[in-house]
Amino acid sequence: MNDFWNQRYSASEYAYGEEPNRFLVNELANLVPGKILFPAEGKGRNAVYAAQKNWDVSAFDPSTEGKKKALQLAKLHEVSIDYKLATYENVYFAPESFDCIVLIFAHMPALKRTGYHQKLLSFLKPGGTIILEAFSKEQIHNNSGGPRDIEMLYSKEELQFDFSELSELSIIKRETELNEGLYHIGKASVISLVGKK
Repeated sequence: MNDFWNQRYSASEYAYGEEPNRFLVNELANLVPGKILFPAEGKGRNAVYAAQKNWDVSAFDPSTEGKKKALQLAKLHEVSIDYKLATYENVYFAPESFDCIVLIFAHMPALKRTGYHQKLLSFLKPGGTIILEAFSKEQIHNNSGGPRDIEMLYSKEELQFDFSELSELSIIKRETELNEGLYHIGKASVISLVGKK
């Protein structure tokens, strides 16, 4: 998979655009800036946006090309992000060290999903916020992006299970029109989640 992402991210264009995800923009506006983590951050569009809004930004992804493009984008916008080359298996941060964790289209193998989500939750401070937007299982019928394996797409029930310890948990499935770079374009079925630890 890493070869796939390095190839996609090595193109000069930003695969998913340079603008941040709209759901993230709306949700960050409700929070006081602090320490924020972006797993599976790719080319950095969302991390750079958060840095522009005065968040202390950490990110990780296994793609060397993704990191390179993310740091270029940060330099262009004159902000700083701490970007680690890491997988979900080997990433480490101090427990309860982030005020917010953001997962934007961060899909993962079904058998490892719950464990990865639990690991990420361990990095979140009590009172911290999770923001997630990803493709629902209905996205398998659309051609606007996302995994072609339905097991890697999400249902509300799966996310409720993974994040059951969160309070004020809101999970909404909706149809939307994506316009994010080359690979997220057109009608899409997404699930948006916000919760507090």
